[in-house]
Amino acid sequence: MKILLISAASLFLSLGGAAVAQTTTVVVPGEVKTYVLKQETPSVTFEGDVAVGTALPDTVEIHTIPDQPDYGYVVINKKRVLVNPKTRAVIEVVQ
Repeated sequence: MKILLISAASLFLSLGGAAVAQTTTVVVPGEVKTYVLKQETPSVTFEGDVAVGTALPDTVEIHTIPDQPDYGYVVINKKRVLVNPKTRAVIEVVQ
């Protein structure tokens, strides 16, 4: 019985940790979204889903945002997407 409780507790803690790691929220400054929405940038085609956490390939050009080195953007499949320029990971789908 003691082994069963220890195993159950271990499983619970490991699953709980995974759930917390997946719910990280990035708060993007409003001026970043405003800037991205105003830009006239051509859309690129991307095969697959574009979702938060998706890493974009090197073939996709990430555009910089003035005075915001932690954010970049791309227009993919006609959707404006905020990207972490260091990791190339999607932060938020804006439109």
